[in-house]
Amino acid sequence: MDQARDADPLMVLVAGPYRSGTGDDPAKIAANVAAMNEMALRVFRAGHLPVLGEWFALPLIEQAGSQRTGDAVFDEIFHPVARRLVAKCDACLRIGGPSAGADEMVALARAAGRRIFFGFEELPSLRSEHAPE
Repeated sequence: MDQARDADPLMVLVAGPYRSGTGDDPAKIAANVAAMNEMALRVFRAGHLPVLGEWFALPLIEQAGSQRTGDAVFDEIFHPVARRLVAKCDACLRIGGPSAGADEMVALARAAGRRIFFGFEELPSLRSEHAPE
């Protein structure tokens, strides 16, 4: 790795399962989002800027009047937001179990020449000044 490149904070897309394996059960979806949010906090505390497609897509989906996960409004917004977001990120951190959507984000990031990580330990640590000791 280029040491100068590792010295700068990265904008990291945290990509993991959202609906995969949930049967659209809201509690299981919430658990998937919680896992991504937990990882995002770790990424932040390592000195980087984490982002999730869900942070952008879900408020838009609600505003657009979606009635349920997977309806036409949801499909219009959910993955397209993530695709646009991955193009703006420096890296993608793939977490969790099987997920076609998360795997697509990895493939898009790779095609765009972004850094790909498959574990938190692979991220360069920059330790935020606000990180716990």
